[in-house]
Amino acid sequence: MFENLSPMPADPILGLMTKFREDPHANKVDLGVGVYKDEAGNTPILACVKRAEQHRIDTEATKVYIGPTGSPAFNQLMGELAFGQDNPALLANRIRTVSTPGGTGALRVAADFIKRVNPNSVIWVSDPTWANHTGLFEAAGIKVKTYPYYDHENKTLKFDEMLATLAQVGADDVVLFHACCHNPSGMDLTNEQWDQVIALTKQQGFTPLIDMAYQGFGDGVDEDAYGVRQMAANVEDMILCSSCSKNFGLYRERIGACSIVGKDSHAVDVAYSVLLYVVRCIYSMPPAHGAAIVETILGSSELKQQWLDELKVMRDRINGNRAMLVNKLAEKGVTRDFSFIAKQKGMFSFLGITPEQVAQLQADHSIYMVDSSRISIAGIGTGNVDYLAESIAKVL
Repeated sequence: MFENLSPMPADPILGLMTKFREDPHANKVDLGVGVYKDEAGNTPILACVKRAEQHRIDTEATKVYIGPTGSPAFNQLMGELAFGQDNPALLANRIRTVSTPGGTGALRVAADFIKRVNPNSVIWVSDPTWANHTGLFEAAGIKVKTYPYYDHENKTLKFDEMLATLAQVGADDVVLFHACCHNPSGMDLTNEQWDQVIALTKQQGFTPLIDMAYQGFGDGVDEDAYGVRQMAANVEDMILCSSCSKNFGLYRERIGACSIVGKDSHAVDVAYSVLLYVVRCIYSMPPAHGAAIVETILGSSELKQQWLDELKVMRDRINGNRAMLVNKLAEKGVTRDFSFIAKQKGMFSFLGITPEQVAQLQADHSIYMVDSSRISIAGIGTGNVDYLAESIAKVL
């Protein structure tokens, strides 16, 4: 059976991680991997997570399956966190949520759900988008097309082109949007642009699928959910995929959620039954540990406030790193305008240099990033920013 297989290309991020680990250079810098790092280069466990985890250890009484839906408490709290407690769709009982193995698991559940609902659907993703989006949807048998999004030359959104393309999308198709902290560009829609996108969504009748992997990493938990909340309040059908990997630091616990919004409680119950069938056929039951940690935090006013405080520290560090890099580049005599980096949101940005310059940074200075020049902002710190800025100045 396996004799005629050809090897698949290695994931570029995983390849970079291997090269970085093996590099003996004392000042090497990893800007490839997309995880939060503190000033010391570590990805710590949040203090609120430690407390919730201890509570879990002390109170857990069984390891029996929790059912395809996951924990009802987790699902309710995640729905309130994403959509807002006073969202009209939530108050009208139009939302159903299941817990999933991470945000990637949520996306795969959504993909298989879409394929079962309408096998001929096309899903439209931004150009560019997270590298794994296309593979996930194609693996579910869905055709993927792109709409214009990021202008690499001018470091802005191609918003008019985006709207023009989406105005041609039919009612049977699905359009993927990033809720906030766009991966990989860092360029987000403004609230006013979201309003225009939502109006167009209603006009065309296509189904929005929103990927929210970084709630709280842009401007704040509520601010980052503007598009999600307004979309749910204004359209009949919608899918949301959310992740607890980044904002709770629960990367390896693999916990996320997939929510569906229907036009009324009966319609969403029917869709929910299909969603649960999809879950049953993929992994049957979701993991429980990460969900228990999150529901413990969100269900406690004290722990939730501690989480919000810790999340602000992470958000402020990332935003501070953006401004710090821009300032350091100017200090090193770089005349090219890099101010766009400080205006973007979230973990990532395109540096805007050529693949050849990316290769030179790696070969001559042991600075690692993917060929597109996408950098992970969390990899920057006060200890390496001078070396990083000097190295970039040398290859420009």
